[in-house]
Amino acid sequence: MRVSLCTISFRHQLIGLKDIAFWARDNGFQGIELWGVHARSQPPLAVHNAQWMAAQGLSVPMISDYLPLHDPDLLRSRTLALCSQARTWGAGKMRTFAGQQSSADATAEDRRQTICALREACIIAADHGLRLLVETHPGTLADTLADTCDLIDATDHEALAINFDALHVWEGGDDPIEARRILLPRIAHYHLKNVSVRDRLTVFAPGNVYSAAGSRDGMVPLFEGAYDYTSLLVAMSADPTCEASLEWFGDDVFQTLKRDVLQIQAETRQNMPEAV
Repeated sequence: MRVSLCTISFRHQLIGLKDIAFWARDNGFQGIELWGVHARSQPPLAVHNAQWMAAQGLSVPMISDYLPLHDPDLLRSRTLALCSQARTWGAGKMRTFAGQQSSADATAEDRRQTICALREACIIAADHGLRLLVETHPGTLADTLADTCDLIDATDHEALAINFDALHVWEGGDDPIEARRILLPRIAHYHLKNVSVRDRLTVFAPGNVYSAAGSRDGMVPLFEGAYDYTSLLVAMSADPTCEASLEWFGDDVFQTLKRDVLQIQAETRQNMPEAV
């Protein structure tokens, strides 16, 4: 299993990509998931590019952005721009969200428009040799396992894949182990984070997460939260192609990420069955 850190963890800190990459390389990470804002901010002739990253032993597996599925006039140009950024960084995957409404609140027309927009974005992604990942997330059409399956079926395009956020799957009332079994092989990436108790899950609401003044109460290291990741990580580690990102939004970024990636390595080594 290859583990990346997310540059969104440094959204409120003045730290350059070079320093993040050196630290990731020296602390057990194999990749860097670029936040779309950060990918766009890198100058075209930047020295610290995909080739430089590869020389450090790091990949950029995915660029995480937010396509305007609600705006057909903008969708094509923004998707083409995201494809260009992904190709520049050697990323085979682009992450977005399935609309801006929960599956329970979306009307039939809302659902139709979102699915049509996703299909159009998938066609563009496929034309560039890329996959478009929809994240399992509350407030979208992929907020429960059943609705995620319906979305995949309705979109009906091979370029559509899933960014499996295990905590949000659990938040939606589904068992991540069972959800993973059902969604494979559509799962192309995993996001890993945790919360102290279930009733603090709202701390991950976008409006709070992206605010520099937002609350961080309830954000905890991966192995100190309400969801027990042990079984899921063992299952993930059995797949040598598995790619995941630690998605940390709280304080003490370097200390927390280092502790989590080391514990992931220790837990998976300890619980992997011995070769026969």
